[in-house]
Amino acid sequence: MHEVIDLRSDTVTKPTNEMRAIIANAKVGDDVYKDDESVNELESYAARIMNKEKALFVPSGTMGNQICVKTHTNPAEEIILHSKSHIFVYEAGAVALISNVLTKTVDGPNGVMDINKVKENIQQGDLHHAKTTLICIENTHNVAGGMVLGLDYMDKIYKTAKENSIKVHLDGARIFNAAAALNVDVKEIAKYSDSIMFCLSKGLGAPVGSIICANEEFINKAMKIRKMLGGAMRQAGILASAGLHALKTMPPMLYEDHEKALLFADALYSHKNINIDRKTVQTNMVNITLKNTELNGYDVSKILQAKNILVNGEQASNRLRFVFHRDVDEDDIRKTIKVLNEELN
Repeated sequence: MHEVIDLRSDTVTKPTNEMRAIIANAKVGDDVYKDDESVNELESYAARIMNKEKALFVPSGTMGNQICVKTHTNPAEEIILHSKSHIFVYEAGAVALISNVLTKTVDGPNGVMDINKVKENIQQGDLHHAKTTLICIENTHNVAGGMVLGLDYMDKIYKTAKENSIKVHLDGARIFNAAAALNVDVKEIAKYSDSIMFCLSKGLGAPVGSIICANEEFINKAMKIRKMLGGAMRQAGILASAGLHALKTMPPMLYEDHEKALLFADALYSHKNINIDRKTVQTNMVNITLKNTELNGYDVSKILQAKNILVNGEQASNRLRFVFHRDVDEDDIRKTIKVLNEELN
């Protein structure tokens, strides 16, 4: 059991000793000149496993998403995305500032936009309307508690886009969790997108960085936008070497994080003061809703914090999110369950 149990996010993972040794011995160069061997190897490997032509290493997932939106669009065009998508909710309105595009949000349960509503909201760009040029999807879906979009659904979105000459961007921050849940090769998810961003710094456990994958023309344009946004780095192999190690070693282990989430959810499923929608526990996240109590999510998070358990709780609602990762073990989970049972009975 760890002294502090951190369940706020899978971004809190620490580099392993092996990863630290790899960082210390990384082959580096100036990546702006494309001289960094570690970055080059990472990008080549990432493109290959996603079955895309090229890849680009970027500092963060948010920057990766924003680069992709800007690369795909022109000012005064419109993008379609889920009303609870990370790009719309958690990226500080960047699509408006950086890309100058309109957002048309579509609702749907568990991060799944109603395909008919997507079709209804596509604009062809007549005199009165902005033209729809991009659809953004998210797999797994963060706000939905790590829910997975199925391949059939992604295929429908992709076909709808192609029928209307629209591009598709996949926010695949946790795409390897989705692949583990669906038991498919990750390229089977990536093929339903024109561009994809995935994070190295979440469940894969690298300290920093994300990857964009797309065709060569797209990546060449994206590289210039990365420069505009200050994302071009010099001896970035220090970071890329850790990312490559994570990418080669961690995906097969992600099912363990999913099992931890199930252990936690099953233990609290029948609790009289906690509601868990069991069907939404598909990957490494569990959303719980408090009931029969005046406490909100933030109140409970502070109670847990006093017991050295860190979790995100919402002040405006009775919801909390628990995220499981490689730096959480079964003893940590059992302690968290015990504390919740004691404090919420």
